[in-house]
Amino acid sequence: MRVLLTGSNGFLGGRVVADAHARGWEVVGLGRAASPSTPVDAYVRHDLAEPLLDGVVPGDVDAVIHCAALASPWAHPRAFVAANVDGTRNVVRWAAAHGHPHLVHVSSSSVLYRDADQLDLTEASPVPPDAEQINVYARTKRISERVVARYDGPHAVLRPRAVFGVGDTVLLPRILRLARGGVLPLLERPGRPPVRIDLTDVHTAAHYLTEAVERRVEGLYHVTNAEPVDLYPFLLGVLRRLGAEPRTVRVPPALVRALAGAGEQVSATFLGWREPPITRFGVSVLSRSKTFDVSRTLRDLGAPAVSLDESVDRIARAHG
Repeated sequence: MRVLLTGSNGFLGGRVVADAHARGWEVVGLGRAASPSTPVDAYVRHDLAEPLLDGVVPGDVDAVIHCAALASPWAHPRAFVAANVDGTRNVVRWAAAHGHPHLVHVSSSSVLYRDADQLDLTEASPVPPDAEQINVYARTKRISERVVARYDGPHAVLRPRAVFGVGDTVLLPRILRLARGGVLPLLERPGRPPVRIDLTDVHTAAHYLTEAVERRVEGLYHVTNAEPVDLYPFLLGVLRRLGAEPRTVRVPPALVRALAGAGEQVSATFLGWREPPITRFGVSVLSRSKTFDVSRTLRDLGAPAVSLDESVDRIARAHG
């Protein structure tokens, strides 16, 4: 098996390289850096905001795993469009012109999010219209799904939920930044059930991507560790393992959301879209339950690669 992996230098991409090599596959990595940071078999330096021309990728491939994206809660909208929409369009066009290999596209569960509790979401759950997407990242990932749907070769779309683990640059670092200030805001609403969420270990996400190629599945799949947890007890347990024991302070989510909105305005107007301390999306993540029914994934792709307990152990060892 010879696979083209976009975003091979990234957090998830690096784990996909390891998983693919464990299966005996050859990996052609694609990234923007001058040289690869993962042990791919061949490397293509390319910015997917620009078309992939003939001859850029050496040789034929049996499958494409499209991991490359701008995965951040905050950036200039044009950056999200270039990375997530234009990048996906250029991958699809290249695949269509080079033998229609099986395409596995990494989307995001955020395309389903509303600022509300959402429990047991399935692949059939309604997706908010573009204008009602929770942020620009989610909107561009939803558009990227429609781009992939027009690909006339075999394709699958996987929507991971909250990928974390050793090497995480998005989720855990933001929580740690808050906690190391000595206080972790508790955004649960009094008298309501605790915030309950699904998470995905990066090894599990990578395993499901390569398994989707191995089994040549098509269609839409939600990806989680299939272990919903109460958010704050879980977070505090992880932080404790990392040597951080912040004081928790209950704060009204509406107040923090208003402050986050003001911070976003200041960032967009005066600070060149520098990420504010917290975004409205971040407030929603910390105050709204989001769980997923992953029956289809378990049936077609098997069990998660590691448990959440194993994931936390690995994080603790890496930070120890």
